[in-house]
Amino acid sequence: MNINIYFKDKTKLDEDLRFFEKKQLLKKTDSNISLINAHIDKSKHNMAFFNKNSDDNEFNDWLIVTLYYALYHSALALVTSKNYTSKNHKATLLFLIKHYSITEKEAELINDLSIKKEDAELYTSLKKDRHSASYATNTLFTNEKINEYKIKVIEFIQKTEDILK
Repeated sequence: MNINIYFKDKTKLDEDLRFFEKKQLLKKTDSNISLINAHIDKSKHNMAFFNKNSDDNEFNDWLIVTLYYALYHSALALVTSKNYTSKNHKATLLFLIKHYSITEKEAELINDLSIKKEDAELYTSLKKDRHSASYATNTLFTNEKINEYKIKVIEFIQKTEDILK
């Protein structure tokens, strides 16, 4: 998925978000602080699993999957904090772009930290690698790549917690 399109074309972003709402993969909901906290807890749980198993590079493919879901649950916490639920990974990403992001030409969102283009790119890259790790039979991930993702996912989780405070 080329996420640059959504940063450049807000009409396309809105159209695709409406598509996910029409399919009920993205729904308006009531405020649910316990669900926000559950997503953050699940994100931290996934990171604890990652940390417990990160020394064994025989399972780097599963470490990628674990990092992706740590990131994804943080993203779902952000979606939930705006009184929405998402049942689709692309819908979640588009929602973050719409409600938390800035482009070079936009001002930083008032009273919110922003999820920047780089965060969306991390989400997309990690999603692609998670897919490869889950389904490909020959994909190997280096310890360097795993560590790079780990640092970025931890930063994203911390940013999410800061936003939700």
